[in-house]
Amino acid sequence: MRRLYKKTKNSLRQVRHARVRAVVRGTASAPRLSVFRSLRGMAAQLIDDSVGKTICAADIKEVKGKTAEGKTALPTGKAGKVAASYLLGELLAKKAQAKGVTKVVFDRGGYQYHGRVAALADGARAGGLKF
Repeated sequence: MRRLYKKTKNSLRQVRHARVRAVVRGTASAPRLSVFRSLRGMAAQLIDDSVGKTICAADIKEVKGKTAEGKTALPTGKAGKVAASYLLGELLAKKAQAKGVTKVVFDRGGYQYHGRVAALADGARAGGLKF
């Protein structure tokens, strides 16, 4: 593993992500659901690592209009960015099912499985993806 001279939150996250990526591989039958989270936005994509291609992707900008002023009634009872992440997971699941994908491998991207990352996973499960 690379030695970190500047231990920022992002560099520590990248080390965690590399450790997870050494084990998690996406295939054509079960692609990798990769998550990227920033302060303002979030993106998720399904990747087939055997050929190095993205099957489908979704961004938080695609669902921001669906959450009226950041408030929405979701099964989780959450609002704001967490609610938008849940809707993002549902949207990605719809796109995946249109491409014929029902099973995925979850790659949290080195982020803690909590808050928006967990909401995205719950939304993807509610949309019909299995992982």
